[in-house]
Amino acid sequence: MILEIENISVRYSGLPVIHGISLAVNAGETVCVVGSNGAGKSTLLRAIMGSQPVFEGRIILGDREIQKLKTEQIVRLGIVYVPEEKMLFRPISVEKNLLLGAYILERDAQIKRNLEFVYTLFPILRNRRFQAASTLSGGEQQMVAIGRGLMSNPKILMLDEPSFGLAPILVDEVLDTVRRLKEQGMTILLVEQNVREALGLADRGYVLQTGRMVAQGTGRELLEADLFRSAFLGI
Repeated sequence: MILEIENISVRYSGLPVIHGISLAVNAGETVCVVGSNGAGKSTLLRAIMGSQPVFEGRIILGDREIQKLKTEQIVRLGIVYVPEEKMLFRPISVEKNLLLGAYILERDAQIKRNLEFVYTLFPILRNRRFQAASTLSGGEQQMVAIGRGLMSNPKILMLDEPSFGLAPILVDEVLDTVRRLKEQGMTILLVEQNVREALGLADRGYVLQTGRMVAQGTGRELLEADLFRSAFLGI
């Protein structure tokens, strides 16, 4: 087990939005968190990342509690968060955006290897590397956001709705990227609106409703559960 969340609760302006959630991620796994809008999925990722305070409970990375650490410290320990908003620096080039993700690395050789890895994963970014990020399509911007996250050699890559707002063909491309990273042994914690596709590639899944964990299991188990199929797949 590389990440363990024990009974965490999170509040906004004193109001509880996450109630005693627990989950675990093992090294090399792809774990998916699904649920309706407002269920608390993104809040959960922000709490892990240290950008949303945890009211109670523990978040453990390896053998270290991290729920009281600052975001920069958590990044240095090996967790990277790719938010739904992408948060690119739009006026600067693709390559400069990618290099910003390597700020915790000190060896130029490692940075060059990571950059080559990203360009191999997303060949179109090599061709766009000197273009301003603002000139890219939505799908290409998502590639830059994921690539920037990969530049720091993360132990865990957390992706928040990576396919949000993309055309169907681009959704397939983004989820195929997640699949390729999984095949290469990357540990991934994924929040995704395309429930069927996400659980189809995940090793395990968790279901949130109104800030509470209501189900968990392998992707196949959740997809085949009658209650889950009725609530999330409409069948």
